[in-house]
Amino acid sequence: MASDAQRPEPEAGIRAEEPSALSSEPVDLSDIRWSDGLVLFVFWLLSFVVFLQFFTRYVLNNSLGWTEEVARFLLIGVTFIGSVMAARKESHIAVELFYRYLSRRGRYVAQLTVDVISLVFFATMGWFCAELATKTQQMMVSIDVPKSWIYWGVTACFAFMALYALLALVRHLRTGTSRLIDPERFALTGTGL
Repeated sequence: MASDAQRPEPEAGIRAEEPSALSSEPVDLSDIRWSDGLVLFVFWLLSFVVFLQFFTRYVLNNSLGWTEEVARFLLIGVTFIGSVMAARKESHIAVELFYRYLSRRGRYVAQLTVDVISLVFFATMGWFCAELATKTQQMMVSIDVPKSWIYWGVTACFAFMALYALLALVRHLRTGTSRLIDPERFALTGTGL
């Protein structure tokens, strides 16, 4: 057994990891809504179907034919229901770099422009999906369900995204601010992360 004097010194800069100061902070779940639960349910359903496909194909060596197609459509559901959640939280991907170099008035105009473009895009895509759903008469290959149901689901998601984009536009017009217009006002303080 080595004495304390014989123990090597730890290398400079290497030390035991200290617990995070944020680990004792409560988690803020105030922005969770019913649609978040829906996307979580569809995600776990997708996980189950993919696991079932893996198990039947590689363990039982006799795969179920319907799992691949159902998994594909569940992935579409996760994507678009998740997009509704992102539209509600105003967290769709965006290039925020240019906002730093604009005046406050320029950021306000840019925010309203982005809001209008998003609203038009979501409404237009919803319209196109509805058109596609009405013209699709084909059934799914492996299960006896019309493919138009998938398109109607995507149409509903685009309608919700358009609604949330409209609500964001109205809120930005009414309050005159957003996290991109006044980033210092919405900056994280380090609490409640």
